[in-house]
Amino acid sequence: MKLDPVTLEILNNKVVAIADEMFYGLKHASRSIYVKEADDFDVALLNVAGDLFVHPSVSTMNFLIDTDFRPTIAAVPDVEEGDVIITNDPYTSGALSTHLPDIHMIRPYFHRGRIVAYGWCFVHCTDIGGVVPSSIAPSLSEIFQEGLRIPPMKFLKRGKLNDDLMALIMANNREPEVNRGDIKAMLGTLETGEGRVRELIARHGLRTFLDAQTDLQDYTAAKAREVLRRIPDGVYEFWDYMDDDKVTRIPLRVRVKLTVKDGRMKIDLTGTDPQVRAAYNVPTNGKRNYWISLRVTNFLTTNDQTMSKNIGLYRSIEAVVPPGILMNAEFPDACGVRSNPPLRISGAINGALLKAGSDFLPAPSDGSTMPLALSEFEAAGDQRRVAVIEPMRGGMGAMKGQDGVDARDTSLNNMRNHPVETVENDMGLVVCRYDVRIDSGGPGKWRGGVGQILEFEVLRDGGRVLSRGMERLRFPAYGVGGGKPGAKMRSILNIGRADEKELTKFDQLEVNAGDTVTFLMGGGGGYGDPFERDPERVRSDVEMGFVSREAARSDYGVVIGNGGGLDGTATKRLRARRAKDNIHTDFDFGPEREAWERVFDDKTMWELNRRLFDLPKSARQDKRRWIIEQAVPDLPIAGAGSLTDVLADADAARRRLKHAMVQAFGSEETS
Repeated sequence: MKLDPVTLEILNNKVVAIADEMFYGLKHASRSIYVKEADDFDVALLNVAGDLFVHPSVSTMNFLIDTDFRPTIAAVPDVEEGDVIITNDPYTSGALSTHLPDIHMIRPYFHRGRIVAYGWCFVHCTDIGGVVPSSIAPSLSEIFQEGLRIPPMKFLKRGKLNDDLMALIMANNREPEVNRGDIKAMLGTLETGEGRVRELIARHGLRTFLDAQTDLQDYTAAKAREVLRRIPDGVYEFWDYMDDDKVTRIPLRVRVKLTVKDGRMKIDLTGTDPQVRAAYNVPTNGKRNYWISLRVTNFLTTNDQTMSKNIGLYRSIEAVVPPGILMNAEFPDACGVRSNPPLRISGAINGALLKAGSDFLPAPSDGSTMPLALSEFEAAGDQRRVAVIEPMRGGMGAMKGQDGVDARDTSLNNMRNHPVETVENDMGLVVCRYDVRIDSGGPGKWRGGVGQILEFEVLRDGGRVLSRGMERLRFPAYGVGGGKPGAKMRSILNIGRADEKELTKFDQLEVNAGDTVTFLMGGGGGYGDPFERDPERVRSDVEMGFVSREAARSDYGVVIGNGGGLDGTATKRLRARRAKDNIHTDFDFGPEREAWERVFDDKTMWELNRRLFDLPKSARQDKRRWIIEQAVPDLPIAGAGSLTDVLADADAARRRLKHAMVQAFGSEETS
């Protein structure tokens, strides 16, 4: 039965209100700064089949709508009223959780002895054990190193807590009381949701409630397909890069082929690089997954803000996720920093859609999500504690007619910053600077958003700074339509002192009292020729601290006088002299990527990966590393050297690459 539109709208508003209440209940009852300040958590209502049909309007995590809950529900088939399922394990949950710090709970909601819905929530725990404080480090190679694994099991049975399991969890993390508080808040919000669902059924009847589950998904599916029909039919290919996998110096490529036809889309990741012996592998269970559909979710929900947010968004979208690639982690691959490759997938899908002529899409955001944590001894000096300082972000990409958002990259989610007062109260540090980073936004007719700066001084000896998710040290966010790339990320120990040190990717940085650490996030890509930017807007950017006088002159051809005013005559003269032979009319990837692809072009990398996938998984990484290091023996660390220098003689590097592939595979099938 189909509900009439008025009834469906009423039911939609009521179920969204339930989800919103669950969201705020969990947020306000939690203990960790990561939940109560940054909003790294989520809630939802699932239908009787286990698919998401209500997502809170206030959540920062829209991309999680495309989550597969069914494997976890199927793993615990004998549920009863009052039961709650818990898991954090990517492999036994079928990629419900995608790294161990994310603890998920599902509670079946009963009415007269039958399941009528499920409540779901997750929180990112401050720590879940493992080798390093906060449990996440890029260089880990197996999930066993990353903390306590909890396969899907009952945490509550008929309303009674599994005290043994709670004790096990508390014994295997560095912040037991904080995590205990978050877990209890999760249980409370699931119970709240069940009570509100019962009230709704009592008011409107079970049949109406069940029909609303189906009808809301159908409604969203139809509207989502209409949005996808705005994309011209065709096949669009694009790729993007991570700097490296931390344990080697070799860039990682993610490749996308989008096939669009009559409002249906196929996302094919064939050609993406193999899995790595590091924590960047992405659990997807070989299916379409929220890490794959992230950019499409943003595209859909931006272009039609009237549709309900549920799994119907993805009914017209399929994905091809071959085994063995970076985006299809296989047990026991480490996956703690699994958010980095999807951000490059997002950039690749963005580029593919721009190729389709969708000029309402922006240039890419900086695309770095970098939770910055501090592990330190308590004042008594006998216990080590862990706290998250800030979820650091770069700037967003510019789009036709609009500058990028500054210091607020929501391409993944809209996590909130931690107030400086809270950070300083909870941790042994003083924040010296928390500001926007000048000249980090990609120059363009519409300027890319600038990144953040955070600088803090450590107050106690024996600290460790943990900075997972460091990216864009080598390959910045690309510019579009004549726009320039954003700035690369940098991090510096003891800036301005005799012992100043430029940092590259690290697992743990040991610090003592008096040390300062400075993080400078990258910016979004620019859109359009920067010499066409309104000079008055450039002057305003200089006044606001987004662009320096020097960059105004060199990047935009705008001259600012000593008094801060615009020198119109000098500006016209300078812009008239500008040579136009270095303007990229489509995409400007920056010199390092261009240097890399003069050797490792798409055809070559496609063939290399094809040959690598003929090998056993255990042999792929060693063979890949040997081949590429033969071609580029002096490959620098990302952030500590330039590919343009070591690849200045691209022809010689290609000859070495061809020779290495012949040695490795015994034939000359690559060009």
